[in-house]
Order: sequence, then structure tokens, then C-alpha cells
Amino acid sequence: MFTGIVEEKGKVISIARNKSSLSLTIEAAKVTSGVAVGDSISVNGVCLTVTSYDKDRFLVDVIPETFRGSSLAKVTVGSEVNLERAMSASGRFGGHFVSGHVDAVGTIDRTWTEDNAQYIFIAIPTEGLPFVALKGSICVDGTSLTVFGVEEDGFVISLIPETRRATVIGNKKLGDVVNVEYDMLAKYMDRLLTAKADSQETKEGLTEEKLKQFGF
Repeated sequence: MFTGIVEEKGKVISIARNKSSLSLTIEAAKVTSGVAVGDSISVNGVCLTVTSYDKDRFLVDVIPETFRGSSLAKVTVGSEVNLERAMSASGRFGGHFVSGHVDAVGTIDRTWTEDNAQYIFIAIPTEGLPFVALKGSICVDGTSLTVFGVEEDGFVISLIPETRRATVIGNKKLGDVVNVEYDMLAKYMDRLLTAKADSQETKEGLTEEKLKQFGF
């Protein structure tokens, strides 16, 4: 479990590529403190397991499912990535509940600025829009952010100067892709309501309305 509060920007210093998987070596100063093999670290919003480490770098594997379902397939040597260690039970909760399981890969479609704020519109698959709410929480590349606008094909976020400095999002360009994780509570609510509706339909059994739907 993560909070979406990025601890530092790391740098990819080596990549071992296979057809649909990766091994990444990431240079970092803060998240390697107290790390152990088997620990979870969020890399651009993707929960990955540390397989080896030393004082200023760590190694993680990206399996085919993650390779296909996130933007990590596009990282190159020298790429900066957002990093966050798994949340400690004794730590402060500064963001929102983030699992590190990417729901969609979004595309930066347009950006603009107003005073000290940078606005970014991110296009996403339309099936994800029900989970995006105005002024609600969303996670983009591992960063907990607030939704400032919802349109028919995506959403708007706003970055303060500190977020632009401390994360990789402020350096993204038009056409770049980002990992998006929808609000966990919204996903659970949708699942509960869907299950309830399915259960109710099963209980009703065969009705006149259903017969009409099947052409009888």
C-alpha cells in the first residue's frame, strides 16, 4: 500500500530487456535506506519487488502483465522515475490509498499554465471515466493528485511548483504516456453495486420483461 506522496526521483541506470519483460536497475538515495529484498517500491506508480540492492541502487523485475499494462516498457537508460516505499503503519498518511496496480495508461493531450499552476489534460480509455470524479483523488505516475476537470475522454490535473520539482510529471511532453490508478474506494463501490445488481437479477428469475428482451 502506498500514499501517492513521491519520496524522490530515481534514475534508470541499466535495463535488461526480454520480449515482454524487463529488469531495471534504478539509482536512488532515499528509498534504499533500510530496504530489504522482497520489499515493495512504487516505480512510476507500479508496485515492484526489490530483488537486490546496495546503498544507492536497487533492482526490480517487470513481468509481462506489467510490461503490457503500464508505461514501464517505454523507459530508457537515463529515464527519471517517481519512487515511493510502501507505507509504514507508523507513518503519516499524506495522500490517498494507492495500491500500485495500474488501471490504465493515459496520454498527455494538452497542457497550459495559469499563474503558478500547470494544468495537464490526460486522455484515458472511456471505460475508466466512471471512476474519475471532479475534486476526487487520482494517482498519475505514482503521484496522488486532485482531479480539476472531467471530460468525455479524460481528465485535468493541476501541478503546483513543488510537485513539478519533486516528480517526473512536470517534465512530461505532449504525447507522453503516464500510469493511471483510479481511486480505490470508487472501484470497490462499483464492484459492490455491480454484484448487488447481478444478485438481484438472479433472484428475480424468469420474468415477463426478460422474455420480451429475448423476443418472446
